[in-house]
Amino acid sequence: MKDAPAAALLPADLPQALLVGRVWRSDVDGPSVVAVRNGEVFDITRHASTVSALFERDDLVKLVRTAPGESLGRVEKLVENALLAQPGDTVPRLLAPNDLQAIKACGVTFAVSLLERVIEEQAGGNPARADQLRGELLSSIGADLSSIKPGSPQAEQLKQAFIKRGAWSQYMEVGIGPYAEVFSKSQPMSAVGFGADVGLHPESKWNNPEPEIVLAVDSRGKPVGATLGNDVNLRDIEGRSALLLGKAKDNNGSTAIGPFIRLFDDSFSLDTVRNAEVRLLIEGADDAFELEGVSLMKQISRDPLDLVSQTCGAHHQYPDGFMLFLGTMFSPIKDRDAKGGGFTHHKGDRVTIASPALGALINHVHRSDEIAPWTFGVRALYSNLARRGLLDNSTGE
Repeated sequence: MKDAPAAALLPADLPQALLVGRVWRSDVDGPSVVAVRNGEVFDITRHASTVSALFERDDLVKLVRTAPGESLGRVEKLVENALLAQPGDTVPRLLAPNDLQAIKACGVTFAVSLLERVIEEQAGGNPARADQLRGELLSSIGADLSSIKPGSPQAEQLKQAFIKRGAWSQYMEVGIGPYAEVFSKSQPMSAVGFGADVGLHPESKWNNPEPEIVLAVDSRGKPVGATLGNDVNLRDIEGRSALLLGKAKDNNGSTAIGPFIRLFDDSFSLDTVRNAEVRLLIEGADDAFELEGVSLMKQISRDPLDLVSQTCGAHHQYPDGFMLFLGTMFSPIKDRDAKGGGFTHHKGDRVTIASPALGALINHVHRSDEIAPWTFGVRALYSNLARRGLLDNSTGE
């Protein structure tokens, strides 16, 4: 994958894909909203100065297909720039394709990830205990969790059986109970994009990527498109206590999204998402380690629309829209450093998350206190748009 051509990192049906993203332009010292049409990148910021505003447009699909704008060249070159550019380069570079949207995430939406969260909890964040606990849990559960519909009478019966055995877990509550786990993953404007470094909290010694599909949802609760995401996960910190979820999930560079948001149209729909395969490849920089995995979206325990409705509605509104990580079935257990020690990241790991309809998201792993700090937030964005005379477009009107 390291030597894959740029075209292989884009949607397999690129000419048909309706893509929206964001690009940092050094000539304006700020971000631009871009549309990709037939492989060419167009700056459409003067029509909608934020992606959040763009997604509020009733003519969204038509606008992205036809809006005139400055050409920034071929998308393949933009992807190459993101992987090869050096500090100080002035070439346009990819950013996370979202901006003002809240960044939400769903946990424990696959049976496999449910098992691994219970292991983390019972191991107290100690990876050395995980392998033994995994065997014990597999023998004690006595049911195929993937066949149980969350919130169903069957799920309630299983819950009561576990309670009687003293084996109920907070992760089982959200895994097979009626209510999904939906948490705030990160802040608006904080996600990193294709080619950027992702960050691990320096105190974490047991961690992994989480390859996921991410829905882009407008303020009305309507999914308008999808992209790929890495919900960087610190297993030791969350395993100590669920109350440490914020520390485990929200750090500098802990959220990667990209490369583009693909809008729903005749060639790409929610059914495409429901049947997608999300592949993961981890390649070590300081060893010969490689790990591959796959998440099959058809095995998700809750439908994406159910997760959207549990996130927003009469009980909670998102006036700037939101990005929703749908969860993963991938929890790496392949030994890396010691027998029975399972997987954890090394600095410099290259992580590739890919799905044919969405392309590939590539990031490199470092410590969150050593990567570039997050300095460009909402105030900086609006200050930049004001200097460029683009605030009139910030509402999408």
